[in-house]
Amino acid sequence: MKVFDAKHIKNIVLLGAAKSGKTTLAETMLYEAGLINRRGTVENQNTVSDYHEVEHERGNSVYATTMHTEWRDYKINIIDTPGLDDFIGEIISSIRVADTCVLLINAQHGIEVGTELIWNYADRYQKPVILAINQLDHPKSNFDATLDSIKNRFGSAATLMQYPVNQGDNFNSIIDLLKMTMYKFPPNGGKPEKLPIPDDQKEKAEALHNELVEKAAENDETLMELYFEKGSLDEDEMRQGLKIGMMNHEVFPIFCMSAKNNMGSGRMMGFIDNVAPTSVEMKPEPSENGEVMPHGANDPTSLFIFKTLVEPNLGKMSFFKVISGSIEVGTELVNHQTGQSERLNQLFIMDGKNRNPVEKLVVGDIGATLKLKSTETNHTLKDKSVSLAVKPIQFPGPRIRTAIVAENKQDDEKLGEVLKKIHQEDPTVEVDYSRELKQLILSCQGELHLAMVKWALENTYGLHIDFVTPRIPYRETIRRAAEASYRHKKQSGGAGQFGEVYLKIEPFHEGMDEPTGFNIRNKDETDLPWGGKLVF
Repeated sequence: MKVFDAKHIKNIVLLGAAKSGKTTLAETMLYEAGLINRRGTVENQNTVSDYHEVEHERGNSVYATTMHTEWRDYKINIIDTPGLDDFIGEIISSIRVADTCVLLINAQHGIEVGTELIWNYADRYQKPVILAINQLDHPKSNFDATLDSIKNRFGSAATLMQYPVNQGDNFNSIIDLLKMTMYKFPPNGGKPEKLPIPDDQKEKAEALHNELVEKAAENDETLMELYFEKGSLDEDEMRQGLKIGMMNHEVFPIFCMSAKNNMGSGRMMGFIDNVAPTSVEMKPEPSENGEVMPHGANDPTSLFIFKTLVEPNLGKMSFFKVISGSIEVGTELVNHQTGQSERLNQLFIMDGKNRNPVEKLVVGDIGATLKLKSTETNHTLKDKSVSLAVKPIQFPGPRIRTAIVAENKQDDEKLGEVLKKIHQEDPTVEVDYSRELKQLILSCQGELHLAMVKWALENTYGLHIDFVTPRIPYRETIRRAAEASYRHKKQSGGAGQFGEVYLKIEPFHEGMDEPTGFNIRNKDETDLPWGGKLVF
């Protein structure tokens, strides 16, 4: 397989609310580039991205899936993500290693609650964002209302690159404001015909083009001076300004498409090639101690493990991004977290479940390897000369918890082992045995998340389990003062034993008076860990 240099590798993550068309767009991009000969569909359960059995049953994505495509001498690594925030762990880890986020917006609904939740994480990591208004071929699509919702949410940073000439059942034409061309697609989608902008659209297109030029110019002083001198910018200058704006989170280009009918995806892929930044153009990854990681092609090698997948018949697969240097088959690296050496005997480029062996991967690329001994998600593998480690991904805490029991008590030990594997795959799944409650507690992001864990236990590992309500750890506390005494006497034929114990107990509060009413000897005071006083 061809090895691309760092300047020709683009990493994108497809984000969006459920049913916005992410998996369909990924399939269309692979088809458009000729990597697959036939486009699959979610309904027919034959897409490259959604290959897990549970995804076929549910009809939507549950796991983040990595793929790649090649478009005009560029390699585009694609990560397709779920659209439900129950699977937010898959989404966050994908955003972290991507260099550009493609946020799909359903033209029927505009900005949805799911869009908002996912956007928060893209914004947290300050990743460049492309907005793709999808499903413009749907009878209920409404481009103007969708655009208004985008403008209300993203403000002036939302930058129109295209608009549809028509929409709904007859959607087949897009006006491109960067190239000032109309793209007209054949009925079944595919390669469009490039046509002059119709007379009835020229005035609108010119006005929007001028707005785009101004938006590109305002991101760079040199471009602004050129704009004042010439009154406009050429296409290459506009691309330069848009890239700067995207990297500063001040420009979010808006594209139009129908992923289902393969209309508009090729144009967006060309924009990703020419404008979207590469890893080496982005800010370096932060390290654990606040410094920045080296990220040059000639720097010593370091890899960041962003995802782990445990396949029952294959073992543990680790997905990584090359942070610096390059990696070849047989390279031995040190795990920063464990101190152990790991030898990478196999390297793959993943297309869904298909493993494509490669001999080398360079900085910025995304790959996978098998059967690392002690390496988990969030670990850094590095050359011995590298002293830094990538700052770990901060996953959100659980929002729901339940106790879990195996129907067959003989499966208790196996249940614990399997839940550990599930946690390796998804760090937002937390498992803890409460000695106080004598229960195994499972914590997840929501009801659907719990249901997916149960599905995996029963269908993948053959364990039948039940969820039960966690017990409540009742505790007693002192609410009022009380006194007691006890006299001990024991006659054993000699002098005998005699003792008296006087007890006074009361709630403690800061600044309370010292205990009174007892004849206390050896009055040495010792602070108790919860704030009280023990007096002898």
